Amino acid sequence: MNPASSVSDPLIRHLAEILGPGGLFTDAQILAPRLVDWRGRYQGRARCLALPKTAEEVSAVVRACAGAGAPVVPQGGNTGLCGGATPDESGAAVLVGLTRMNRVRSLDARNNTMTAEAGCVLATVQEAALAARRLFPLSLAAEGSATLGGNLSTNAGGIQVLRYGNTRELTLGLEVVLPSGEIWNGLRALRKDNTGYDLKHLFIGAEGTLGIITAATMRLFPLPAAMTTAWIAVPDADAAVALLNLLQERFGAMLTACELVSEAALELVLHHFPESIRPLPEKTPWYLLCELSGSDSRLDEAFEEFLATALETCALRDAILARSLDQAERLWHLRENLSEAQQREGVSIKHDIALPISRIPEFLARAQALLEEHFPGVRIIAFGHIGDGNLHYNLSLPDREANTALLKAQPRVHCLVHDLVAALDGSISAEHGLGQLKRAEILRYKTPVEMELMRAIKKTLDPLNLMNPGKVL
Repeated sequence: MNPASSVSDPLIRHLAEILGPGGLFTDAQILAPRLVDWRGRYQGRARCLALPKTAEEVSAVVRACAGAGAPVVPQGGNTGLCGGATPDESGAAVLVGLTRMNRVRSLDARNNTMTAEAGCVLATVQEAALAARRLFPLSLAAEGSATLGGNLSTNAGGIQVLRYGNTRELTLGLEVVLPSGEIWNGLRALRKDNTGYDLKHLFIGAEGTLGIITAATMRLFPLPAAMTTAWIAVPDADAAVALLNLLQERFGAMLTACELVSEAALELVLHHFPESIRPLPEKTPWYLLCELSGSDSRLDEAFEEFLATALETCALRDAILARSLDQAERLWHLRENLSEAQQREGVSIKHDIALPISRIPEFLARAQALLEEHFPGVRIIAFGHIGDGNLHYNLSLPDREANTALLKAQPRVHCLVHDLVAALDGSISAEHGLGQLKRAEILRYKTPVEMELMRAIKKTLDPLNLMNPGKVL
């Protein structure tokens, strides 16, 4: 029996008819985990949970909601970090979960493309590509639960942006249900298609405010024949940037990933994941986790020679090269477990920022001095994708009572950090989106012209403001 079949709300009855058994729920226990964001910062309410299986069902749901004037909040794996997939507290919204839309529709290995539905878990997309001896390079810590639709909606980055680009660069075509309920089929597997406005870019990174992405055609790549990973100790952020430049000069596109990790961040992982092992015996302020991949069978040897030369020129203090896949995975687990370690440690003030790579050392030095001045003893956990200028810059105080006071000062903290980011020509959101967290703050950093253009696009596509209202704008 459909749990929603006996509800008196006519919209819910209509949606139950559209979706059939197992497609609509109003039960509080089923809805509960979907009404809070991953960080536990935002808690909302919803009219019901709709679980469509096809784009046509999504279309029918959106048409019904538009007719009833009901807001629609799309949700994938609910792993977002800015509250972008959490409904507000009014209880008026219909939560549309895409998790039953989880098919890989097609894979063309000779064209290096795959078309998959928005509810596909990222790891499933990776596995489907691997089965065809292809690589889908989008990789991030939540890939076991994050969905393709969510990655598209926030233009997710991940660890391999340096070589393959953000989700936007990996996307060739989209299928989108518009606020009117119409389906736009833009699933084209073309690298070149210069026939007017490239509409897909409106929806990538829009966090569901302009329509619901139901499927995408994504780029694939040949599997690299060789791969090697190293954990490198550097004395400071300047040395990290210098070493990144040397790696790019020596290896070019073979440098797949380059991650920056602070000693404070590493210690947090070692504390909360006691099975983890410190890669190098001596502590240093900063580390780089680097991955090379390509067709050269001598990649390990070439990387080892490079590191030996860098040690002689004092560009780095120490390094360890993974000698097996297991060793490489253990090094990557140190990086991938950072967010979980922070969650276990307690609440912190988080920033997802982008900077010109050359200005990262300046930001780190100035931000630390500024924050220490205003909040003595502040603990800074910094890490991120130095190869593309994306830092995760998170703050807390070790003492619980003092940390509570710091959290109350969050608007002031954001202002200090984000003003410095803006002064250095950076962005206050690199890959997590705006969601609810930064929708007001972005007004401080975008020009009135930019905001008016965004509002005009929103009003044109969603004149009733029913698509994920209260997010981004």
